[in-house]
Amino acid sequence: MNVSMILDMAAEGFGDRIVIGRAQDGLTPVRLRELAVGGARLIRAAGADALVYLATNGPAFAVAQFAAAHAGVPLVPVNYRLGEEQLDALLANHPRALVIAAPDQDAAPRRAGLPVRSPAEWLAEAAANADADPEPAPAPDTPAVLIYTSGTTSAPKGVVLRHHNLVSYVLGTVEFAAADPAESALTSVPPYHIAAVSNVLTNLYAGRRTLTLDQFTPEAWLALVREQRITHAMVVPTMLARIMDTDGLDRSVPSMRSLAYGGARMPVRVIETALRSWPHVDFVNAYGLTETSSTISVLGPAEHRAAVASADPAVRARLGSAGLPVPGIEIEVRDVTGEPLDAGETGQIWVRGEQVSGEYVGQGSAVDERGFFHTRDRGRLDADGYLHIEGRTDDTIIRGAENIAPAEIEDVLLRHPDVLDAVVVGVPDEEWGQRIEAVVVPRDGAQVDAGALRAAVRGTLRGSKTPERITYWAELPRTVTGKLVRRDIVAALTAPENGTKGQT
Repeated sequence: MNVSMILDMAAEGFGDRIVIGRAQDGLTPVRLRELAVGGARLIRAAGADALVYLATNGPAFAVAQFAAAHAGVPLVPVNYRLGEEQLDALLANHPRALVIAAPDQDAAPRRAGLPVRSPAEWLAEAAANADADPEPAPAPDTPAVLIYTSGTTSAPKGVVLRHHNLVSYVLGTVEFAAADPAESALTSVPPYHIAAVSNVLTNLYAGRRTLTLDQFTPEAWLALVREQRITHAMVVPTMLARIMDTDGLDRSVPSMRSLAYGGARMPVRVIETALRSWPHVDFVNAYGLTETSSTISVLGPAEHRAAVASADPAVRARLGSAGLPVPGIEIEVRDVTGEPLDAGETGQIWVRGEQVSGEYVGQGSAVDERGFFHTRDRGRLDADGYLHIEGRTDDTIIRGAENIAPAEIEDVLLRHPDVLDAVVVGVPDEEWGQRIEAVVVPRDGAQVDAGALRAAVRGTLRGSKTPERITYWAELPRTVTGKLVRRDIVAALTAPENGTKGQT
C-alpha cells in the first residue's frame, strides 16, 4: 500500500473538514489531495528522482509528503540547521532532486545546480497544476522517505522508509476516523524528524487537524494551544521541561486532552510535575526510531497515573519506562553474542515488525536473518513486558571491566532540586580505560554542592559509579529534538581550555 492511500481515504471520509493548518484557513483533505497531485506533476516535469525539503514545518511540508508519494519519488527532509559543508555533502547524494528551500536556505541547492522552489512558490505552482490527473500509485516497496539521522555519536546515515513500512505503522497504531471533528494536534518537531512525517500520516488517518510550531518557546506553545484549542500535542522532553520550569507562565491548557512525548529520555521529575500540573491530560510516552517508522512502544495514560499513585517500587519504576510494544512489534533484549536475555537483564534492544525498515542508503538492510533490527539502544524488559531504556550502546562507559549506563547516574543527579539538566559521559583514562565525568546545569541562582551530588550517587548506586569530576555549564548541547550531543561534551571536557569552566 502507498501512503497516498491514506490521503485518498481521508478525502473520501472527511469531506470539508480542515486537517492541515489553522482552523480559519487550513487545508481540507480534498484540497490537500489536489495540491499533492499538482505537486507531483511539478516533480515529474522537472525529471526529479527525489523531492528535497529544506525549510521549516508547515502546510508546504504536508503537500510535499503526498506529492512525492504520488510522483513515486522519495521525500528527503533535510536539516536546515546544517553547516555549508554538511549541506553540500548531503545534497551531492541527490543530484537530480527538486528542492523546496526557504529563501534564506537556498544557497546550497543553487550551488549544486538543483532546481529550487520556496515553500510559497511550491504551494502556488502546485495549486496552478491542481487539475492534473493522478498517476497510478507506486509499488508498496518503493522508497517513500529518506531521513538522515541526527548523527549525535557518528556521521548521519540516510534511513530508507518504504511505503509499506509507513502504512504498516499507521494501520497498526491508529483507528481510521477515530478523531472527533473538533480535535486538533500540535507538532513542535522539525520536518527532518520522523515524528513530523508520522504525525502528518496518523493524524490525517484519524481525521484530526494538525498544526505546527516552528520556533518553540514555552510562551508561544502555550499561547497557540489556547488560541487554536489544541486537544492533542507532541513534544520532546526538553520542551516539556521548559514549560514546567519557566517561572511566571500561565500554564492553563483547558482544551488539552492528550500529550505525547518522546525523542529523548524524559526526567522523572519533569513528568511528575506535568502530571500534577495537568491532571486532566492523558500522557503518553512514545519510544521509537527513524529506522522503525516512529513508535514501537508506548507507556499509556493509565500506566502514568498508576505509577504515580502506587507504593510498589516496581510499578513506580514504570514511569521511567517506554511502556509496552505497539501491535505488530516484537522486542527482544540480547547479550553481546546475540542470545536473548531473561526479564530484568540489561542488554541490547532488537525489534521486528512490518513497520521496521532497518535500511540505509548505500548500505542495504541491517536486519538479521530472523528479521530483527538492532536499535543500538541498551535496556531491559521487566517481568510484565515493560521496556526500560538505559541509553545508547555507544554511550556505555567502560570503567575497568565494568559496563556503566550513564542514564542511571543522570537520573540520580536530576532528582536534586537545584539541578536543571545533567549528563554523564566517559572520558579517556590511562588507568581505568574511561573515567566517569558529569556536567551539571544548575537552576538560576542555585549553588549546587558537588560533594552532595557525589554522595547521592554513591548512596543510591555504588562507589564505582560516582563521577570523578563534576563540571558546571550554563547549558548542554542538544539537537532540536532534545538528544544530547555527547561527542561535543566529551570533546569539551578533554580540551586543554576545559579548566575555564566550573569544575569540582
